[in-house]
Amino acid sequence: MKYYRSSLLMKYLLCHALILLTSYNALAQNNIQLTLEADEFWWSGVVNEGQKMPLNRTSDYKIDLFGNNYANQVQPLLLSNKGRYVWSEEPFKFEVKNNTLLVTGLGKIENGKSGSTLKEAQQFVTKKYFPASGKLPDTLLFSRPQYNTWIELNYNHNQADVLKYAHAIIDNGLPPGVFMIDDTWQEDYGVWDFHPKRFPNPKAMINELHQMGFKVMLWICPFMSPDQAEYRKLRNQKAFLLNEIAEESIDWSKSTAKPLLLQWWNGASAVLDFTNPVAVDWFNKQLSALTNTYGIDGFKFDAGDMEYYPATALTKEKVTPNKHCELFGNVGLNYPLNEYRAGWKNGGKPLVQRLCDKLHTWEDVQKLIPNMMLSGLVGYSFCCPDMIGGGDITSFSEGNTNLQTEMVVRSAQIHALMPMMQFSVAPWRILKGEDLNAVKNAVAIRMKFTPLIILLAKEAAQTGEPIVRSMEYVFPNQGYAQVINQFMLGDKLLVAPITEKGQISRMVFLPKGKWKSDEGKIYKGGRTIVIEVPLQRLPYFEMIK
Repeated sequence: MKYYRSSLLMKYLLCHALILLTSYNALAQNNIQLTLEADEFWWSGVVNEGQKMPLNRTSDYKIDLFGNNYANQVQPLLLSNKGRYVWSEEPFKFEVKNNTLLVTGLGKIENGKSGSTLKEAQQFVTKKYFPASGKLPDTLLFSRPQYNTWIELNYNHNQADVLKYAHAIIDNGLPPGVFMIDDTWQEDYGVWDFHPKRFPNPKAMINELHQMGFKVMLWICPFMSPDQAEYRKLRNQKAFLLNEIAEESIDWSKSTAKPLLLQWWNGASAVLDFTNPVAVDWFNKQLSALTNTYGIDGFKFDAGDMEYYPATALTKEKVTPNKHCELFGNVGLNYPLNEYRAGWKNGGKPLVQRLCDKLHTWEDVQKLIPNMMLSGLVGYSFCCPDMIGGGDITSFSEGNTNLQTEMVVRSAQIHALMPMMQFSVAPWRILKGEDLNAVKNAVAIRMKFTPLIILLAKEAAQTGEPIVRSMEYVFPNQGYAQVINQFMLGDKLLVAPITEKGQISRMVFLPKGKWKSDEGKIYKGGRTIVIEVPLQRLPYFEMIK
């Protein structure tokens, strides 16, 4: 997380806190209190907290969704394995303590019960609050691995190295898919054209990538550097968040305030105000120009986090930071090839979500399955489990002694039967022999099950059902609520990858029925089994009866 450093921004944060406290006190009637049942479990809509779910009577947990997306997607939603649910159109905070769930919000809080299972509750809230659109993101995102240039090129993107990376993918026996050119392809933040010195002929580069079988996405964000002509033009049109504390007495149309410059991970920039049609129109024109001029296929929409939209900043329409995040998300609906990391109330839409950046640690590897299960549960079915091996650049630098090749292999195996599979670090650079072959084998397994993944994605677009499902979702009230190291791909394929360092065997929870393993062995379910899992193996079990 990034922290504001200037005294002005600290003032904004203090004002924000006071406004929030006042709002919650003023709307104290917008709350509910539920007593948890003895065998009841709850899941929240905070994707980056998935490893802490589910909550039960012994939990001591609290969180506030106002102005904070916790670096990932959030939904104003709570779901129970007993069919109970909580929803609000506005942000709320909630606490689980002493057998009680207390929810307090800025708007009307709805709660109820639909059936007696997690699936029944999920399907009810999906249809009522964030119905599936019937539309699907570009299917290439599901059918082939994705490749992102971030780890290999970092802040040194250039035409020669982009093409070198793309050719190496093919040369090393991996299939072409979606190719994402990350940050620093552009002239500047807010000047969305290829840097002329680093990319002397971008049109030829894109054509070559297309000829190789790739579709191409560009990284983009809602920030603009305040030292170039485009900024001055948009400043005069008040297209940015303004540096004036929003109060009822302030008339935006008469304000003469300058844009608010916010600290983010790449410096200090102005932020587009997507409540202002001028900003929306300008941003869309930049994207259209890139698609029409160079043949760009889609965009990786980064940032958009609520922390970059202080509640105290003046905008054309007074909305919550949460709403600003949602508005930025809606831009991607124009592009079937899209990716987001921050989201609010975007469930059911044909938007691709990505888990928050994961570190190159086993602890973060263990977050992949529970976070992905939660993502689909709360409406974000089209989700990618971040980058294989994590997105920490320093872990993959030349000569780094902390590189854990086993972790990269196991991470790739977890990705293989998820909705999407994304490489960034070049596996052929850091892996050799058996390790590299294990990663290629994981890709081969994915290709085998691509028809199933595509089928589930199409069904999710119609029904809102998760692609990756928890054991509790598929096999309700059978004691699987707290199983977070295996998952279901649909209703009949159980996947049990390795998530711990040095682990060569594991327990697998097999529900009732007959199961056929990846090795061809037949198991009777309704029990726990122990299997051997050498480095080359990704264990999965198909229900055959």
